[in-house]
Amino acid sequence: MITVALIIASDTRSKGINKDETIPVVSDFLKKQGWKLVDACIIPDDFNKLKQKMIYYADELKVDLILTSGGTGFSKRDVTPEATRAVIEKETPGFGEIMRMEGFRITPNSILSRETAGIRNNTLIINLPGNPKGVIESLDIIKTAIPHGIEIIQGRRIKWKNN
Repeated sequence: MITVALIIASDTRSKGINKDETIPVVSDFLKKQGWKLVDACIIPDDFNKLKQKMIYYADELKVDLILTSGGTGFSKRDVTPEATRAVIEKETPGFGEIMRMEGFRITPNSILSRETAGIRNNTLIINLPGNPKGVIESLDIIKTAIPHGIEIIQGRRIKWKNN
């Protein structure tokens, strides 16, 4: 079972100005995949707080997957990709590339998203859009690659069959 932590990066949601709708939809999505949501939090769009939370989930809770939602746009406060890059050891650009490419079929504005992904220790970290609908659309695009990627990261992948 894949263990997951979810970080919502949002100034307005963290202050209670706007209600969060992402945690419930992601929780439902994860249950359907047979994955376990270990923890979810809402924090401001703050570089250091994002870094600290990702480090905590990867190094202390040792979750398999950290998903972030929000903070991937063009505004000055959108710093999730930068915080992610500050904590990862390896980038995994394919996740962001495919989410933008496939997302473009749904909305041309997907090219304005700066999602990134990478590996810290044995944890895969993936940035997702801030909109709940966009989060689920993105997860639908990448969900089949995630388990295989985690197996490889954690050295659990069975050796390749010879053809």
